[in-house]
This record gives sequence, C-alpha cells and structure tokens, in this order.
Amino acid sequence: MAYTTINKSSDYFDTLLWTGNSSSDSGTQDITGLNFQPDFMWNKTRSVAENNILTDVLRGTNSFLRSNSTGATYNPANCYQIPLANGFTAQGDEGGEFNNTNVTYATWNWKANGAGSSNTAGSIDSTVSVNTASGFSIVKVLKSSSAVATIGHGLGVTPKMFIVKSIDAGNNWQVYHEATGATKALYLNGSGVPVTTSGFFNNTAPTSTVLTLGSDGAFTGNTMIIYCFADVQGFSKMGSYTGNGNADGSFIYTGFKPAFVIIKESNGTNSWQMWDNKTSPYNLANAYLQPNTTSAEISGNNQIDILSNGIKLRSSNTANNGSGQSFIFMAFAEEPFVANSGESIPTTAR
Repeated sequence: MAYTTINKSSDYFDTLLWTGNSSSDSGTQDITGLNFQPDFMWNKTRSVAENNILTDVLRGTNSFLRSNSTGATYNPANCYQIPLANGFTAQGDEGGEFNNTNVTYATWNWKANGAGSSNTAGSIDSTVSVNTASGFSIVKVLKSSSAVATIGHGLGVTPKMFIVKSIDAGNNWQVYHEATGATKALYLNGSGVPVTTSGFFNNTAPTSTVLTLGSDGAFTGNTMIIYCFADVQGFSKMGSYTGNGNADGSFIYTGFKPAFVIIKESNGTNSWQMWDNKTSPYNLANAYLQPNTTSAEISGNNQIDILSNGIKLRSSNTANNGSGQSFIFMAFAEEPFVANSGESIPTTAR
C-alpha cells in the first residue's frame, strides 16, 4: 500500500535553477524543466544580493511582490514572468532582481488550478485557485471594511499554514502557523518574534472551509493575496521542533525526502531560512536563502542533512538549532517515503 496519494511530487512542486540573460527590458528566455504549469512562482537571486520576487496566476504575469519588503504589488514596465506548460518565460531585468545577465536564480514553483473560480464559503466572497490533491491554494479577496471576515480557501481540509499580504498597500506579510496559533502572527518580511494581536486572525483558527481575517488596518480596505498550505501525507508537512544546540542536532520527521524546507525560530529573532534539493544536492546541505532579506546565497553554516524521511540538523547555530528554542517549519517532498502493506514508516533519521 502506498504511503501517499501523490505518486510523483514533482507534478505539484519543483525548483528551477537558472541564469539571467537580460541587460535591458527586451531580453527574454524560457526557463523549463517542470512537469506542470506553475501557478505560484517564488524567485530569489543566488549570486548577488537582491529581492525575493513572488508572482502568481491570480495577480498576473508582471504583478510582483517582494517577500522581504512591506511594499505593495508593483508592475514593472516590460518585465514579465509568464507561465509555460513546463516552466515560465522570463522577460526583462527589473533593475537586476529578475533575469539580469549572468545572475543566478532559484525559483520555487507550485501548481494550483489556473485562473481560479469564485468561492462563497465565507462572509465575503473570494477567488480561489486550489489543488486539493497537493493541499495548496491561492486566494484573492477584497476586504472592504474593518469587520471580521471569514474567507473560503477551497482546500477541503484545514490549512496548517497560510501567508497573507495586501497587494495594494504597504503592509507586513502576516504568517499563520498552527504551531504559533491564531492569537499571533510572524512576519515573513521580518525576523522578529510573533506579534500578538486579535486584529490579524481574530484569535480564530482556520477550518476546513474558511480562514478568518480580523480588524487590523493591514487588511481593511485592501485586496489580499493569501497562500494556503495543508499537510498531505508523503508530500507536504508543517510542524514545529525544539533545538538542542548541538552539531548532532534535532531530527525533524516529515515522512518524505524534502525538496524544499523553510524554517523560522518562533520564539526568537533569527531570520527565516530556506533550503532546496537543487541548490544543495548533497549532504551536508549548507546553501540557503532568506525570504526576509536581500542576501545572496549563504553557505558554510546552519547545515542540515536532507534524508529519506526528514531533516537532520547538523549545526549548533542558534538560527535553526538553538538549545531549548522553538522553531516552525514547512517542507515539500522530493520523493514520498513508500511502505509496503503492513510495514510501518520509520520516524527516526534514515
């Protein structure tokens, strides 16, 4: 019996590494190698310090957000990221942060369900592009007043994590994670401890049909984009762990070999960190990027091992393994861990 309903993880999530070719707005190249047409694309420069650029199917091909900034969506002239059946077309260079000549990039890609459709499950209607098989949805919604609102996310199961950003106003990126709870939020664009306020999520955890946005001014009168993630056995996992401050570090069980991992200290001020199996194809995996900074790829500390059923921390660094410190994580699979009928899935490092 297969451990997961997803037979091939790269049909829903995968990383592309590429090199820019444009020194002007006219440069264009196709970046291919995916098994799907991406609906959410997260780009980061590796070789130079530049912004994280996020695009998605509900906002359009030249509607860029920066995860390291509070800024609203911006639409650079003649700069586009256009989805293809197996990747995307990169056009223009946008001041060096996207498709600049000889600059190397990583792009993390998720499949949702194209242009989406209306969702009326909440107190205000939303547009949702959802892939229930992989537990991922993109939600776009106008929250016209300060009233607490419920918003349909389309997953059919409860999201363990979602990320919210106003696209037409300069506000923080609020992150809900099950481990930190609905009374507070982390900022994706910052490194601080969770901010406690009922204004973000109205102290209300999401359900299998809706999430809740509170009365905070970051939402009021703004159109929001929301990226929602649920656990899918053998494909995606959101959770938490406690560091031990030792180079023989904690083991984080996921139930699959990770292709992408993001970690944040949830009771301290260390930055977010992201690893993937393309920028670090071998153990020790020691190359990572940060969603809340412009920093180029960082190597040489904060190492991890990417194992067949999870992640083994291999550094005493406080950013991901501080003794007694709490951390949250999100991971997506390179390969599901498959067991035969009657066998148990190992939960120790493999």
